[in-house]
Amino acid sequence: MEPGEGIHSPLESFSSYRGDDWSPERLAFHQNLEQFAERVGLIVGLQANGKIEQSEAYAEIKSLWNELRTSKKDLSI
Repeated sequence: MEPGEGIHSPLESFSSYRGDDWSPERLAFHQNLEQFAERVGLIVGLQANGKIEQSEAYAEIKSLWNELRTSKKDLSI
């Protein structure tokens, strides 16, 4: 199967890192950022459909944000 065709796993990233300043750390952060965006989308969907409360969604997203910020700091970006 060629890239961009067929069904993707939810754990597979959808885009590649395209930067002039490529490094393994930046690639790792890019993947963390994609995971953050996907998880926020899921949380928003759950909240919008009444599966979780707004305060719970906020707390989850805030926690994810702190994890992303920590990963950026740990990767020295």
